[in-house]
Amino acid sequence: MKRIPSIALVLLLAVIPAPGARAQDDARKIEKGQAVFAAQHCSMCHAVAGKGNPRTPLDNVGGTLKPEEIRKYIVTPTAVKADSKMKAYPSLPAADLDALVAYLSTLKKK
Repeated sequence: MKRIPSIALVLLLAVIPAPGARAQDDARKIEKGQAVFAAQHCSMCHAVAGKGNPRTPLDNVGGTLKPEEIRKYIVTPTAVKADSKMKAYPSLPAADLDALVAYLSTLKKK
């Protein structure tokens, strides 16, 4: 009977990723988000850290909006801000959208 808890623990540990693995996955997702930002030419309309169009900086978007709000703004900007001039990206692949949201969520004033 004492083996059952040990087996359950082993199975549980096999399912839960190690903290280091989680951090690496997050870092990869953020890096991919930066690549999506570049590939979609977001800097034509937005600036990050002084690079890009200074009229609409995103340097604190992660400090201002929650990830779900950022996602909604990307997919349907006028649903968030009626007078938004931003192009909607409803057909952006889910993995790209997730990565872009992860990246933008890191943009917070220090």
